[in-house]
Amino acid sequence: MYTSFKIKSIPIIAICMLLGISAWGQSSNKQLDDYIATAFAQNQGLKEQQFDLDKAMAALKEAQAMYLPTVSLLGSYTKSSGGRTIDVPVGDLVNPVYTALNQLTNSNKFPQLKNESFLLNPDNFYDAKVRTSLPLINAEIRYNKLIKQQLITSQQAAVNVYKRALVKDIKTAYYQYYQLLQSIATYNSAMTLIKENIRENESMLRNGVRNGTALLRSQTEKEKTNAALIQAQHSTQNAKSYFNFLLNRSLQDTIIVESEAIADIIAAPDTSAGTKQREELKQLRTLQQVYTLDYKLQRSGFIPKLNTFIDLGSQGFDFNVNNKTRYYLWGVNLQWDIFTGGQRKYKAEQSRANYNAATAQLDQTEQSLQLQLDQAYHNYQSANAAYKSVTAQLQFAAKYYNDQLKAYRAGQLLYLELVDAQDQLTGARLQMAGAQANLQISLAELERQQATYPINNSN
Repeated sequence: MYTSFKIKSIPIIAICMLLGISAWGQSSNKQLDDYIATAFAQNQGLKEQQFDLDKAMAALKEAQAMYLPTVSLLGSYTKSSGGRTIDVPVGDLVNPVYTALNQLTNSNKFPQLKNESFLLNPDNFYDAKVRTSLPLINAEIRYNKLIKQQLITSQQAAVNVYKRALVKDIKTAYYQYYQLLQSIATYNSAMTLIKENIRENESMLRNGVRNGTALLRSQTEKEKTNAALIQAQHSTQNAKSYFNFLLNRSLQDTIIVESEAIADIIAAPDTSAGTKQREELKQLRTLQQVYTLDYKLQRSGFIPKLNTFIDLGSQGFDFNVNNKTRYYLWGVNLQWDIFTGGQRKYKAEQSRANYNAATAQLDQTEQSLQLQLDQAYHNYQSANAAYKSVTAQLQFAAKYYNDQLKAYRAGQLLYLELVDAQDQLTGARLQMAGAQANLQISLAELERQQATYPINNSN
């Protein structure tokens, strides 16, 4: 039974096999990439970012539509009574003439007329028309369209920023879950050793070789290890729930874990690319373009605006429609703001100030991202050194435990010393699991800081 746990002086590859990892080269974790693709399709936070991108694209289409003609149906109806009038003295002007004519003709053919009074407000009058208008010269429409295009670029960068943060979170959660699985395996292995020790101590106690102290201590170790195992199991469930939450799946869905290679990632990764690919910088550069275009937009107020229109309609009284009520009206509108009290000038100054602020923010962000990259690289170096150190510790702890076990069986060692060796072996295995996870997490952070994970914008 004990020989199955006997660990002599063994190379790194054997320790990697103990932890379920391959030392022959780093293989791409296709399962993890599939999980990331699933998160790109299902993560709720990413969907919110995509909705904002859809909104920006709709705003661009709206800006493009401003170049097209606008067709409107307009109509009005007026019913009035009272108000100002126009008095026309028809009777005073015509009646003397009609009276003379009647006397000359000795007849009443020419009747007497009354003076007329007409309301200025039209009564029972309608006007219905279809108006088509088209902008001919309007610089504001052009700059508005260009601004909307830049905002789409900015929002696409924001989507990618969220994706990269999501990739790092998913990888971190994945490696932490894998670490906890290894911890459970380590505690199970320790429990097997402890149970075997209990069985042997019971046998020695029955044969009078040992007293009950060793048995009590081994039973105490069993309870302590069992408590640690239960805690690790609960932590594993929490890690599983969080990982599935990132993927917007059922919290209890099974996570398929593939063994991660270590050999290729021990070498220092290439950081020469720096932070040039970071989408945050692209966002700020796009913001600079937006403020530049907004400055030109405000300055374009000095350019005249020219529109044309044509009305096709009918107007008249009592809703009559005939050749006399139908009409068309074509025209051109010119608007040239010669003086606006400096409004355009001050708005342009605001845009220039916003541009300067964005430039300062870009410089600060570049320095901040470079600092974060340096820190991530140093964290990787520390994690890499810790992994190498723990690898050696695990070798020494395994050999030390086997030596102590031989001495204990030969009656040359106290059980407390064997327990100490066993605790060192268990601790070294746990440290190995943690060092491996920390190394992978540090690489995920380094990948995030350089924005090197391949992102498909169609996702």
